[in-house]
Amino acid sequence: MSLVLTCLFDQGSLSRDSLEALGAGKSIAAELGAVLAAAVIGAETGAIGAAAGEYGASKIYAVQDAALAQYYCEGYLAALEAVCRECEPAVVLFVTNAPGREMAPRLAKRLGRTALVDCLSFNADKETGSIVFTKPVFGGKAMAQVAMSDAPAVVALRRRSFEPARPEQAAAETIQVKPPAIPPNPFKLIERVEEQTAGVRLEDARVVVSGGQGLGGPENFALLEELAGLLGGAVGASRVAVDSGWVSSSKQVGQTGKIVAPDIYLAVGISGACQHLAGCSGSKVIVAVNTDPEAPIFGAARLGVVGDYKEVLPPLIEKVKEMA
Repeated sequence: MSLVLTCLFDQGSLSRDSLEALGAGKSIAAELGAVLAAAVIGAETGAIGAAAGEYGASKIYAVQDAALAQYYCEGYLAALEAVCRECEPAVVLFVTNAPGREMAPRLAKRLGRTALVDCLSFNADKETGSIVFTKPVFGGKAMAQVAMSDAPAVVALRRRSFEPARPEQAAAETIQVKPPAIPPNPFKLIERVEEQTAGVRLEDARVVVSGGQGLGGPENFALLEELAGLLGGAVGASRVAVDSGWVSSSKQVGQTGKIVAPDIYLAVGISGACQHLAGCSGSKVIVAVNTDPEAPIFGAARLGVVGDYKEVLPPLIEKVKEMA
């Protein structure tokens, strides 16, 4: 029976990204009539392997070595290559986060395949074993459907595009894998600085309220922060707003910022350049507020308001307060 392998890079507990990978992997495995497996890597893999089993993985391929206590590309790449040589998966799944972007193309090269990143959905054919993945191209201006028929298909999924796996309380078989050699880590971790955020993280928010050049200055982000707070969401920004020093770079959404896929993405004073849309095109609903009726953002929005945000947002805020 064929196998769908999800690559997990967590230590200790499963992250939202890993749960999404397991959820998508379970769906693909069901479509192909395959087994869902997980690759876990680290100095101690017992806890994360057990957690992966509880969330649907039938087999756990573990690479455990003291040298792998911290993520580094070459070491984890050697471990994943050994796992793939051991289990010969039909599909290898990553999430398009920092490790996924780094690892997927490198692993594909070693396996003689091509990686497909930033995938939003899929359709699988059980009879032929081929899978058609959908992903944005041309900065989100169009969608491409790419058929992956040669095994293994190495794929990185866009974050927040798939439902996370649910616990099943199932026991999993664990297979220990020993790579031929693990290259030494050329980096030394000196300090780890956690990003300080008040409230929900931008990447995890179900509602994102983003502002752009049309706001006119940093002081006007107060309206966006108030609305986002009332909706239990987070504030984002365009690159122009970040480069102007109005908000922190941690809030930037776009091709060179963060990729988000909330239920609602409210773009205020954002023109909608393709670089920005590349970071929010996976949103379920895009709502745009802009004074320019020809702004490209309206082409991507399901709902649009042509008008001054200073006249649109205050009554919206009051209405949300009434409904709270």
